[in-house]
Amino acid sequence: MGRTSRKKRSTAANRAIAASAALILGGGGLVAVNVHASAGEGASGPPPGRFREAARQLSTIDCPDAGLALPDVPDRARPEVDRELAAMDTQITDAYRQFADRREWIARDPDLAENAVLGPLRAKRTASLDRIGTAVERVAGNRPQGLDGLAGCGLRTDDQSGGDDGGGDGAGGGDGQGGDGGQDPGDGTDQGQDGGQEEGQDGGGGTDGGQGRVGNGPEAADFVDIRSVQPDTDRPRNRRGASRGTFTTDCGRNENGKFNPDNVIAAPGVSNGAHHMHDYVGNQATDAFAGDDDLAGGETTCRNQGDRSTYYWPVLRLQNGRDEDDVDADGGGRDGNAGEIQTPSQVTLRFVGSPVGKVTAMPRFLRIITGDAKSFTNGDANANASWSCTGFEDRQLADKYPICPEGSKVVRSFAFQSCWDGRNTDSANHRTHVAFAREDGRCPDGFRAVPQLVQRIVYDVPPGPGFAVDSFPEQLHKPGTDHGDFINVFDDKLMKKVVSCINGGSRCR
Repeated sequence: MGRTSRKKRSTAANRAIAASAALILGGGGLVAVNVHASAGEGASGPPPGRFREAARQLSTIDCPDAGLALPDVPDRARPEVDRELAAMDTQITDAYRQFADRREWIARDPDLAENAVLGPLRAKRTASLDRIGTAVERVAGNRPQGLDGLAGCGLRTDDQSGGDDGGGDGAGGGDGQGGDGGQDPGDGTDQGQDGGQEEGQDGGGGTDGGQGRVGNGPEAADFVDIRSVQPDTDRPRNRRGASRGTFTTDCGRNENGKFNPDNVIAAPGVSNGAHHMHDYVGNQATDAFAGDDDLAGGETTCRNQGDRSTYYWPVLRLQNGRDEDDVDADGGGRDGNAGEIQTPSQVTLRFVGSPVGKVTAMPRFLRIITGDAKSFTNGDANANASWSCTGFEDRQLADKYPICPEGSKVVRSFAFQSCWDGRNTDSANHRTHVAFAREDGRCPDGFRAVPQLVQRIVYDVPPGPGFAVDSFPEQLHKPGTDHGDFINVFDDKLMKKVVSCINGGSRCR
């Protein structure tokens, strides 16, 4: 099967993938000990039995989610708050590197994790939270309550941890604040596949990259044969008066290779605010420092030049032991993301209507994030990942990667929020200004229906569990962390056409 990648890369000569016993991955809410290092490499450190015991004892670190605790931030304080939340993500990533550097010693002496890593991490979080409080108080006159309680991070074992508690500092420092609700996992998603996964672990974050780190996911249980999954799509029926038209914009497949680890929505003004690499199509001016004027004047890859919108999502990599150019760079190897970046074989960007009525124009520079880049630690309340295979798209997976049969391609889909509050183009947590429609297709009270962006991204990758999306280091490349970002930069004329086509039942381009 053919595949496209950014460029051919050389294979690293001497990996430190299994150089020692344990790698503890730091993150907002979780630090996981990875036990899947390749057995084929020379190893030092404690024998496997002691390693696994250390893994059981020091499996997670639980940190409160500062972003979720700050839903209301005054507009004038938001830039500083966003920068501090992004800094807290960087503190977590630095802790991850500290654990990587000390993995052999921590496996022998777990108390070292507390003294050398967790203590300094709490001190840095305390300082950032104090600056957040000062920034809000300066504008609002009142200091947010409970900030002091957000600094603490504690160790716990796997059997104490749950997907719904703990979390990262996501409202400003991550790009995973999707909407109110996601998609339920499809039936049969508990059936993991074991074959070939050790090779995948070798490539998945296993590049030395100057950090001496081992692999950080995914694992065999994160994959499932799509043929074992029952059809599970259930969409609201169109009612009388539904807006049945569509508008499709062609913006390419990122053939020109625009990547960066920024997130201008969730971490504006912060380089490497995402700690993972993004694919971009559409607006070519997009980076962490792009303002509305920059986007309005930016070049676009979209065929219709009236669409200068920004569309971006985490890259997908083959975890085949080969390096990319970013092996020693932020967002790449320095943040635990390794392997060959794959150029999609197809990208479809389609705007659809409401099953219960007409849509209104979305405002220019409306920002929407769907899904949660930190759902592995935050839980699935805002997750909106959807994985499938061509020929099997009536079977959608929310928390597994699909293993597609020969001749079938991997598909990742994003259905963005379709309801807008009628006032704001963004919000403090990047969620509350938009919402998903209810099960009956109607928007929540106070919201109005706007054209819904539905993205479909297809990859021609070899069958089997040899790929993963980029993620924050502590998110372990889990499939449920997938997410998409959109900034509307349609000009007024084209947006009117979009609305007219959708409400009139036409299929337009």
